Amino acid sequence: MDFLALATKYLVSDLKGKYIHSDVIAPILHSLKDDFETKVIGQSVLHKDIYQVKIGTGKTKILIWSQMHGNEPTTSKGLFDFFNFLASDTELASQIKSNYTLLCIPMLNPDGAFAYTRENANGVDLNRDAVAETQPEMQLLKRTYEQFDPHYCYNLHDQRTIFGTEGFHAPATISFLAPAFDSTGQYNTTRLKAINVIVDMVNVLESFIPNQIGRFDDTYNMNCTGDFFTTAQTPTILFESGHYRGDYHREESRKFVFIALLASFSRKNEIVVVDNDLIKYLRIPQNNKCFFDIIYKNVKIIDNNVEKIINFAAQYIEEVIADKVEFKAIISKISDLENYFGHVEFDCEFMLFSSGDKHYPEIGEVATFYLNKTIKFNNGLK
Repeated sequence: MDFLALATKYLVSDLKGKYIHSDVIAPILHSLKDDFETKVIGQSVLHKDIYQVKIGTGKTKILIWSQMHGNEPTTSKGLFDFFNFLASDTELASQIKSNYTLLCIPMLNPDGAFAYTRENANGVDLNRDAVAETQPEMQLLKRTYEQFDPHYCYNLHDQRTIFGTEGFHAPATISFLAPAFDSTGQYNTTRLKAINVIVDMVNVLESFIPNQIGRFDDTYNMNCTGDFFTTAQTPTILFESGHYRGDYHREESRKFVFIALLASFSRKNEIVVVDNDLIKYLRIPQNNKCFFDIIYKNVKIIDNNVEKIINFAAQYIEEVIADKVEFKAIISKISDLENYFGHVEFDCEFMLFSSGDKHYPEIGEVATFYLNKTIKFNNGLK
Protein backbone atom coordinates (compact mmCIF):
# COMPACT_ATOMS: atom_id res chain seq x y z
CA MET A 1 0.00 0.00 0.00
CA ASP A 2 1.35 3.45 -0.90
CA PHE A 3 0.44 5.32 2.28
CA LEU A 4 2.04 8.60 1.23
CA ALA A 5 0.20 8.59 -2.10
CA LEU A 6 -3.09 8.12 -0.25
CA ALA A 7 -2.21 10.94 2.19
CA THR A 8 -1.63 13.22 -0.78
CA LYS A 9 -4.68 12.09 -2.74
CA TYR A 10 -7.15 12.56 0.09
CA LEU A 11 -5.73 15.80 1.51
CA VAL A 12 -8.56 18.30 2.07
CA SER A 13 -7.37 21.34 0.16
CA ASP A 14 -9.77 23.71 1.95
CA LEU A 15 -7.84 23.15 5.18
CA LYS A 16 -4.53 25.00 4.92
CA GLY A 17 -2.13 26.70 7.27
CA LYS A 18 -2.31 26.80 11.04
CA TYR A 19 -5.34 28.99 11.69
CA ILE A 20 -8.04 26.32 11.71
CA HIS A 21 -11.23 27.25 13.59
CA SER A 22 -14.93 26.32 13.55
CA ASP A 23 -15.85 28.67 10.70
CA VAL A 24 -13.29 26.83 8.57
CA ILE A 25 -14.41 23.30 9.42
CA ALA A 26 -18.20 23.91 9.48
CA PRO A 27 -18.72 23.79 5.68
CA ILE A 28 -16.50 20.72 5.43
CA LEU A 29 -18.51 19.00 8.15
CA HIS A 30 -21.70 19.90 6.29
CA SER A 31 -20.32 18.24 3.16
CA LEU A 32 -19.74 15.02 5.14
CA LYS A 33 -23.42 14.61 6.04
CA ASP A 34 -24.08 12.46 2.99
CA ASP A 35 -21.46 9.95 4.12
CA PHE A 36 -21.40 10.09 7.93
CA GLU A 37 -23.55 11.01 10.90
CA THR A 38 -22.53 14.56 11.85
CA LYS A 39 -24.23 16.66 14.50
CA VAL A 40 -23.71 19.36 17.12
CA ILE A 41 -23.34 17.77 20.55
CA GLY A 42 -22.69 20.83 22.71
CA GLN A 43 -21.33 24.33 23.02
CA SER A 44 -18.15 25.94 24.25
CA VAL A 45 -17.85 28.61 26.94
CA LEU A 46 -18.61 31.25 24.28
CA HIS A 47 -21.45 29.12 22.88
CA LYS A 48 -19.66 27.97 19.75
CA ASP A 49 -20.88 24.65 18.40
CA ILE A 50 -18.89 21.50 19.10
CA TYR A 51 -19.39 18.81 16.47
CA GLN A 52 -19.34 15.04 16.45
CA VAL A 53 -18.72 12.79 13.44
CA LYS A 54 -19.75 9.13 13.68
CA ILE A 55 -18.36 6.72 11.12
CA GLY A 56 -18.75 2.98 10.64
CA THR A 57 -20.71 0.15 12.17
CA GLY A 58 -18.00 -2.19 13.45
CA LYS A 59 -17.79 -3.77 16.90
CA THR A 60 -14.53 -2.09 17.92
CA LYS A 61 -15.30 1.44 19.11
CA ILE A 62 -12.73 4.24 18.93
CA LEU A 63 -13.23 7.70 20.47
CA ILE A 64 -11.09 10.37 18.77
CA TRP A 65 -10.81 14.04 19.68
CA SER A 66 -8.59 16.81 18.31
CA GLN A 67 -7.75 20.43 19.03
CA MET A 68 -8.52 20.37 22.74
CA HIS A 69 -5.68 22.90 22.59
CA GLY A 70 -6.90 25.56 20.18
CA ASN A 71 -3.50 26.37 18.69
CA GLU A 72 -2.77 22.74 17.77
CA PRO A 73 -4.54 22.24 14.41
CA THR A 74 -2.27 19.81 12.52
CA THR A 75 -3.93 16.66 13.77
CA SER A 76 -7.32 18.19 12.94
CA LYS A 77 -6.16 18.58 9.33
CA GLY A 78 -4.91 14.99 9.28
CA LEU A 79 -8.18 13.78 10.79
CA PHE A 80 -10.24 15.54 8.10
CA ASP A 81 -7.98 14.01 5.45
CA PHE A 82 -8.79 10.64 7.02
CA PHE A 83 -12.52 11.45 6.90
CA ASN A 84 -12.06 12.21 3.21
CA PHE A 85 -10.48 8.79 2.67
CA LEU A 86 -13.23 7.02 4.62
CA ALA A 87 -15.84 8.69 2.43
CA SER A 88 -14.32 6.96 -0.60
CA ASP A 89 -15.52 3.65 -1.98
CA THR A 90 -12.16 1.91 -1.69
CA GLU A 91 -12.02 -1.60 -0.31
CA LEU A 92 -9.86 -0.58 2.64
CA ALA A 93 -12.20 2.29 3.60
CA SER A 94 -15.13 -0.13 3.50
CA GLN A 95 -13.26 -2.65 5.64
CA ILE A 96 -12.45 -0.03 8.26
CA LYS A 97 -16.08 1.09 8.41
CA SER A 98 -17.20 -2.52 8.75
CA ASN A 99 -14.72 -3.36 11.50
CA TYR A 100 -14.81 -0.15 13.54
CA THR A 101 -17.19 2.48 14.84
CA LEU A 102 -15.42 5.83 15.11
CA LEU A 103 -16.83 8.65 17.22
CA CYS A 104 -14.84 11.81 16.50
CA ILE A 105 -14.84 15.31 17.99
CA PRO A 106 -12.68 17.14 15.46
CA MET A 107 -12.44 20.40 17.46
CA LEU A 108 -13.08 20.17 21.19
CA ASN A 109 -11.96 23.74 21.95
CA PRO A 110 -13.47 26.07 19.31
CA ASP A 111 -12.96 29.19 21.48
CA GLY A 112 -9.26 28.47 21.79
CA ALA A 113 -9.08 27.76 18.07
CA PHE A 114 -10.52 31.21 17.26
CA ALA A 115 -8.23 32.95 19.74
CA TYR A 116 -5.31 30.72 18.70
CA THR A 117 -4.57 29.85 22.32
CA ARG A 118 -3.86 26.61 24.12
CA GLU A 119 -6.54 27.30 26.73
CA ASN A 120 -10.29 27.70 26.40
CA ALA A 121 -12.15 31.01 26.83
CA ASN A 122 -11.89 30.73 30.62
CA GLY A 123 -8.11 30.40 30.41
CA VAL A 124 -8.21 26.72 31.42
CA ASP A 125 -6.04 24.03 29.83
CA LEU A 126 -8.61 21.37 29.03
CA ASN A 127 -5.92 18.70 29.17
CA ARG A 128 -5.48 19.46 32.88
CA ASP A 129 -9.19 19.40 33.69
CA ALA A 130 -9.97 15.69 33.55
CA VAL A 131 -10.45 15.23 37.30
CA ALA A 132 -11.97 18.58 38.28
CA GLU A 133 -14.15 18.70 35.14
CA THR A 134 -14.77 22.43 35.57
CA GLN A 135 -15.19 23.34 31.88
CA PRO A 136 -18.13 22.61 29.57
CA GLU A 137 -15.81 21.22 26.87
CA MET A 138 -14.29 18.67 29.26
CA GLN A 139 -17.71 17.82 30.66
CA LEU A 140 -18.83 17.13 27.09
CA LEU A 141 -15.83 14.91 26.33
CA LYS A 142 -16.30 12.85 29.50
CA ARG A 143 -20.03 12.51 28.92
CA THR A 144 -19.34 11.34 25.36
CA TYR A 145 -16.75 8.87 26.67
CA GLU A 146 -19.15 7.44 29.25
CA GLN A 147 -22.03 7.09 26.78
CA PHE A 148 -19.95 5.63 23.95
CA ASP A 149 -17.84 3.33 26.19
CA PRO A 150 -14.97 3.03 23.67
CA HIS A 151 -12.48 0.21 23.35
CA TYR A 152 -9.73 2.76 22.53
CA CYS A 153 -9.21 6.52 22.72
CA TYR A 154 -7.07 8.64 20.36
CA ASN A 155 -6.01 11.98 21.87
CA LEU A 156 -4.69 14.21 19.04
CA HIS A 157 -2.26 17.09 19.66
CA ASP A 158 0.56 19.19 18.19
CA GLN A 159 3.97 19.65 19.77
CA ARG A 160 6.38 22.57 19.45
CA THR A 161 9.36 22.78 17.13
CA ILE A 162 11.72 22.48 20.13
CA PHE A 163 11.37 18.70 20.20
CA GLY A 164 13.79 16.32 18.55
CA THR A 165 14.41 12.60 18.91
CA GLU A 166 17.00 11.69 21.52
CA GLY A 167 20.24 10.45 19.98
CA PHE A 168 19.51 11.86 16.53
CA HIS A 169 19.90 15.32 14.99
CA ALA A 170 16.33 15.13 13.74
CA PRO A 171 13.02 16.81 14.58
CA ALA A 172 10.31 14.78 16.26
CA THR A 173 7.89 14.93 13.34
CA ILE A 174 5.39 12.74 15.12
CA SER A 175 5.47 11.34 18.64
CA PHE A 176 3.31 8.88 20.50
CA LEU A 177 2.59 7.87 24.06
CA ALA A 178 0.69 5.11 25.77
CA PRO A 179 -0.05 7.08 28.96
CA ALA A 180 0.67 5.64 32.38
CA PHE A 181 -2.13 4.40 34.62
CA ASP A 182 -0.36 5.33 37.88
CA SER A 183 2.84 6.94 39.13
CA THR A 184 4.84 3.69 38.96
CA GLY A 185 5.00 3.76 35.16
CA GLN A 186 4.32 0.03 34.94
CA TYR A 187 2.70 -1.70 31.95
CA ASN A 188 -0.62 -3.44 32.38
CA THR A 189 -2.84 -5.00 29.72
CA THR A 190 -4.64 -1.72 29.08
CA ARG A 191 -1.42 0.13 28.39
CA LEU A 192 0.01 -2.72 26.34
CA LYS A 193 -3.00 -2.64 24.01
CA ALA A 194 -2.24 1.02 23.28
CA ILE A 195 1.43 0.13 22.72
CA ASN A 196 0.49 -2.53 20.17
CA VAL A 197 -1.33 0.09 18.09
CA ILE A 198 1.56 2.56 18.41
CA VAL A 199 4.05 -0.03 17.19
CA ASP A 200 1.85 -0.77 14.15
CA MET A 201 1.88 2.94 13.31
CA VAL A 202 5.62 3.26 13.86
CA ASN A 203 6.33 0.25 11.64
CA VAL A 204 4.68 2.08 8.74
CA LEU A 205 5.97 5.57 9.50
CA GLU A 206 9.62 4.50 9.81
CA SER A 207 9.90 4.11 6.03
CA PHE A 208 8.89 7.77 5.54
CA ILE A 209 10.45 9.60 8.49
CA PRO A 210 13.25 7.42 9.90
CA ASN A 211 14.65 8.69 13.21
CA GLN A 212 11.90 11.34 13.34
CA ILE A 213 9.41 9.42 15.49
CA GLY A 214 9.50 10.13 19.21
CA ARG A 215 8.12 8.74 22.44
CA PHE A 216 6.48 11.39 24.58
CA ASP A 217 7.23 11.78 28.29
CA ASP A 218 5.06 9.45 30.39
CA THR A 219 5.18 11.29 33.72
CA TYR A 220 1.83 10.47 35.33
CA ASN A 221 -0.72 13.24 35.86
CA MET A 222 -4.26 12.13 36.66
CA ASN A 223 -5.54 15.54 35.53
CA CYS A 224 -4.39 14.81 31.96
CA THR A 225 -7.11 13.27 29.83
CA GLY A 226 -5.04 10.39 28.49
CA ASP A 227 -3.81 9.38 31.94
CA PHE A 228 -7.35 9.66 33.28
CA PHE A 229 -8.88 7.40 30.61
CA THR A 230 -6.00 4.91 30.87
CA THR A 231 -6.57 4.75 34.63
CA ALA A 232 -10.21 4.01 33.79
CA GLN A 233 -8.87 0.99 31.83
CA THR A 234 -9.41 2.32 28.32
CA PRO A 235 -6.29 2.01 26.11
CA THR A 236 -5.48 5.59 25.10
CA ILE A 237 -2.97 6.83 22.53
CA LEU A 238 -1.49 10.30 22.52
CA PHE A 239 -0.58 11.64 19.06
CA GLU A 240 1.80 14.63 18.95
CA SER A 241 2.30 16.09 15.47
CA GLY A 242 5.61 17.94 15.25
CA HIS A 243 7.98 19.67 12.88
CA TYR A 244 9.12 18.47 9.47
CA ARG A 245 12.03 20.35 7.94
CA GLY A 246 10.87 23.62 6.34
CA ASP A 247 7.21 22.82 7.04
CA TYR A 248 6.15 25.53 9.49
CA HIS A 249 2.52 25.44 8.35
CA ARG A 250 2.63 21.64 8.76
CA GLU A 251 1.25 20.65 5.40
CA GLU A 252 3.69 17.72 5.32
CA SER A 253 3.25 16.78 8.98
CA ARG A 254 -0.50 16.37 8.46
CA LYS A 255 0.27 13.60 5.96
CA PHE A 256 2.07 11.61 8.64
CA VAL A 257 -0.93 12.03 10.95
CA PHE A 258 -3.10 10.59 8.16
CA ILE A 259 -0.64 7.72 7.63
CA ALA A 260 -0.59 6.96 11.36
CA LEU A 261 -4.37 6.90 11.55
CA LEU A 262 -4.69 4.69 8.48
CA ALA A 263 -2.00 2.31 9.76
CA SER A 264 -3.74 2.02 13.12
CA PHE A 265 -6.96 0.85 11.47
CA SER A 266 -5.22 -1.45 9.02
CA ARG A 267 -3.92 -3.76 11.75
CA LYS A 268 -4.85 -7.43 11.56
CA ASN A 269 -5.76 -7.90 15.19
CA GLU A 270 -6.60 -5.09 17.58
CA ILE A 271 -6.89 -7.24 20.71
CA VAL A 272 -3.82 -9.51 21.03
CA VAL A 273 -1.07 -8.14 23.28
CA VAL A 274 2.40 -8.88 21.90
CA ASP A 275 5.34 -8.75 24.34
CA ASN A 276 7.82 -7.89 21.59
CA ASP A 277 5.86 -4.71 20.93
CA LEU A 278 6.81 -3.36 24.37
CA ILE A 279 10.48 -3.86 23.51
CA LYS A 280 10.05 -1.97 20.24
CA TYR A 281 8.00 0.75 21.93
CA LEU A 282 10.73 1.35 24.50
CA ARG A 283 13.27 1.61 21.69
CA ILE A 284 11.41 4.58 20.17
CA PRO A 285 13.66 7.58 20.91
CA GLN A 286 12.49 9.78 23.75
CA ASN A 287 11.27 13.26 22.86
CA ASN A 288 14.07 15.67 23.68
CA LYS A 289 14.02 19.48 23.94
CA CYS A 290 17.06 19.97 21.74
CA PHE A 291 15.99 22.30 18.91
CA PHE A 292 15.71 25.99 18.23
CA ASP A 293 14.17 27.30 15.05
CA ILE A 294 17.35 29.17 14.09
CA ILE A 295 20.92 29.02 15.42
CA TYR A 296 23.65 31.53 14.57
CA LYS A 297 27.20 30.32 15.12
CA ASN A 298 30.53 32.13 15.32
CA VAL A 299 29.11 35.61 15.78
CA LYS A 300 31.43 38.43 16.82
CA ILE A 301 29.98 40.82 19.41
CA ILE A 302 31.29 43.74 21.43
CA ASP A 303 30.23 43.60 25.07
CA ASN A 304 31.59 46.28 27.43
CA ASN A 305 34.22 47.16 24.84
CA VAL A 306 35.40 43.54 24.71
CA GLU A 307 35.18 41.50 21.51
CA LYS A 308 33.78 38.00 21.94
CA ILE A 309 32.70 35.12 19.70
CA ILE A 310 29.35 33.66 20.64
CA ASN A 311 26.48 31.51 19.37
CA PHE A 312 22.87 32.51 19.81
CA ALA A 313 19.44 31.14 18.91
CA ALA A 314 16.02 32.42 17.87
CA GLN A 315 12.65 30.80 18.36
CA TYR A 316 9.47 31.68 16.50
CA ILE A 317 6.41 32.92 18.31
CA GLU A 318 3.12 32.65 16.43
CA GLU A 319 0.60 35.45 15.99
CA VAL A 320 -2.67 35.59 14.07
CA ILE A 321 -2.63 38.54 11.66
CA ALA A 322 -5.37 38.99 9.05
CA ASP A 323 -6.67 35.43 9.56
CA LYS A 324 -3.23 33.90 9.08
CA VAL A 325 -0.61 32.68 11.51
CA GLU A 326 2.58 34.71 11.16
CA PHE A 327 5.94 33.76 12.65
CA LYS A 328 8.14 36.22 14.56
CA ALA A 329 11.72 35.16 15.31
CA ILE A 330 12.65 36.13 18.88
CA ILE A 331 16.19 35.86 20.28
CA SER A 332 15.85 33.15 22.92
CA LYS A 333 19.26 31.93 24.07
CA ILE A 334 22.81 33.24 23.93
CA SER A 335 26.16 31.48 24.18
CA ASP A 336 25.66 28.02 25.66
CA LEU A 337 24.16 25.99 22.81
CA GLU A 338 25.99 22.74 23.35
CA ASN A 339 23.74 19.78 22.47
CA TYR A 340 21.25 22.06 20.72
CA PHE A 341 20.46 22.08 17.02
CA GLY A 342 18.74 24.52 14.69
CA HIS A 343 16.10 23.73 12.13
CA VAL A 344 18.09 26.36 10.24
CA GLU A 345 21.73 27.11 11.12
CA PHE A 346 23.99 29.91 9.95
CA ASP A 347 27.77 30.00 10.25
CA CYS A 348 28.34 33.74 10.65
CA GLU A 349 32.10 33.37 10.04
CA PHE A 350 33.15 35.67 12.91
CA MET A 351 31.38 38.70 11.41
CA LEU A 352 30.33 41.54 13.70
CA PHE A 353 26.73 41.67 14.96
CA SER A 354 24.94 45.01 14.97
CA SER A 355 21.38 46.05 15.75
CA GLY A 356 20.80 49.76 15.92
CA ASP A 357 23.70 51.11 17.95
CA LYS A 358 24.32 47.81 19.74
CA HIS A 359 26.85 45.15 18.86
CA TYR A 360 25.32 42.31 20.88
CA PRO A 361 21.99 40.43 20.77
CA GLU A 362 19.46 40.67 23.59
CA ILE A 363 17.04 37.96 24.65
CA GLY A 364 13.46 38.88 23.84
CA GLU A 365 14.24 41.07 20.84
CA VAL A 366 13.21 40.28 17.27
CA ALA A 367 16.08 38.68 15.36
CA THR A 368 16.54 41.53 12.88
CA PHE A 369 20.18 42.59 12.65
CA TYR A 370 23.24 43.03 10.42
CA LEU A 371 26.55 41.21 10.13
CA ASN A 372 29.49 43.48 9.30
CA LYS A 373 26.84 46.14 8.59
CA THR A 374 26.27 44.65 5.12
CA ILE A 375 24.45 41.33 5.50
CA LYS A 376 20.93 41.83 6.79
CA PHE A 377 18.89 39.26 8.70
CA ASN A 378 15.21 40.19 8.79
CA ASN A 379 12.95 38.35 11.23
CA GLY A 380 15.57 35.65 11.67
CA LEU A 381 16.53 34.95 8.07
CA LYS A 382 18.76 36.62 5.52
